[in-house]
Amino acid sequence: MNIYQVFTRLFGANAEHPVANGSKTQNGCGTMASFTAKALAEIKSLGVTHIWYTGIIEHATQTDYTRYGIRKDHPEVVKGRAGSPYAIKDYYDVDPDLATKVPERIKEWEALIDRTHKAGMKVIQDFVPNHVAREYHSDACPNGCQDLGEGDDVSVNYSPENNFYYLGEPLHLDNILGEGAKAKSPFYEENPAKATGNDVFSAWPGRNDWYETVKLNYGPNTYRKMLQILLYWAEKGVDGFRCDMAEMVPVEFWEWVIPQVKEKFPDIIFIAEVYNPQLYRDYIYRGHFDYLYDKVGLYDKLKAVSAGWCSAKEITSCWQSVEDIQEHMLNFLENHDEQRIASDFFAGDALKGRPMLLVSALMNTNPMMIYFGQELGERGMDSEGFSGEDGRTTIFDYWTVDTIRRWRNGGKFDGALLTDAEKKLRDYYAQVLDMSETEPAFKEGLFWDLMYVNAHLDRQYAFLRSDKKKTYLVVANFSEEPVTTEIRIPADAVRALSPELDKVKNNLAHDVVVSVKVKPWDGVVKKIKLQ
Repeated sequence: MNIYQVFTRLFGANAEHPVANGSKTQNGCGTMASFTAKALAEIKSLGVTHIWYTGIIEHATQTDYTRYGIRKDHPEVVKGRAGSPYAIKDYYDVDPDLATKVPERIKEWEALIDRTHKAGMKVIQDFVPNHVAREYHSDACPNGCQDLGEGDDVSVNYSPENNFYYLGEPLHLDNILGEGAKAKSPFYEENPAKATGNDVFSAWPGRNDWYETVKLNYGPNTYRKMLQILLYWAEKGVDGFRCDMAEMVPVEFWEWVIPQVKEKFPDIIFIAEVYNPQLYRDYIYRGHFDYLYDKVGLYDKLKAVSAGWCSAKEITSCWQSVEDIQEHMLNFLENHDEQRIASDFFAGDALKGRPMLLVSALMNTNPMMIYFGQELGERGMDSEGFSGEDGRTTIFDYWTVDTIRRWRNGGKFDGALLTDAEKKLRDYYAQVLDMSETEPAFKEGLFWDLMYVNAHLDRQYAFLRSDKKKTYLVVANFSEEPVTTEIRIPADAVRALSPELDKVKNNLAHDVVVSVKVKPWDGVVKKIKLQ
């Protein structure tokens, strides 16, 4: 399974020279209609099986949509001009920014789901269970649906029937917005204050807190409401949910809700953003998640190896630590939270992502995710507005992703505006991702780490993949120098991966040595014979 994460409002944005902190009028905004049949076919050609359309659900924004019956958000509790897609303000609605015709936004989302399915891919949508926007209010809640916070007893800090935690005093944003903010009209007021999304149970949140969001309280009432929300979107035809900060929501909730959703939609998948390795098995076995982010293991290690902070030998410990749950781990090298590989804050060069890609995509049978523009070497070195120059593509601002804009070329998708280097990199990604999805040795075969018998390797990582019919040697080179080396394959691997050996030949199996040449910051995938 290969997932293409795309920030929906940025995909079709065409401004060549967007203005920092610019409005939607100034910088434009991509829509769901940007994902034409041609666009989807080109995305699929990368070897993509699933698209995660990030930022679909309506969230807080500084853009005024009151003429469509949508409440206006107070700018002091919105990050950026466009707002964060993780500050949900209506769980039952689609972000109006993404619509060609705002009143038709739900239908346009349903149409995009249908187009994606017709293109041969499945759809993943965000589910943000831990927190909502400060001014959450559902305008689109179905008949008979009770809104979040409706009926809460705000006179108590906690009640199992409350959807929020109340702090018993007014919210204070002076330390974030400054005293001068009080002179603005109107100044944002909230009384009683609610706990923030990052678990700050204080009426005085800090600048680095998720001060624009409020924490959900998971009592029985919230359980029921969140189940209703999941079923609402599942009935629209989505094939999976990426669950934001799932580890901040009790595993008991997932244990209760996921089986109920899967009872009605057996093929739907759940992906959890979980960063604590101590919780992995709870969220898989108790919580029933299909996949978890492999962030603090493989991602962090590959970043460290790329930077020269540690030897490639240490990659071995990554798969060893999750060997029993490997098939449930989702590998990635970029996403909306992380710095771009080509940025000055990560590798500084997109080509240095090639050995990382080979390891992430080909080492095991678990799924791989790439972030739009990664395949083109997007640097993310813009100072877009709220997020500033940090090596990430903004999730808060109206902006343009330069490489994506040029790849799209006004909807032609002909690559005419891409550099030769960008075209070659995209071809590289397509080759690797397609191999991971179509070649049985990689899609479902066995894995054999070779580092324990190749002590001479330090900046290279070597492993085998085999379905016992075909065997591939993969060597990833995390070095600025070309390498010519010999890779030893132990007799144990020969026996395990060669079922056609008879008893006599099995007993006579011996180590095999394969000579390889690897370019700088690249790798080889070589089909080999083990006898």
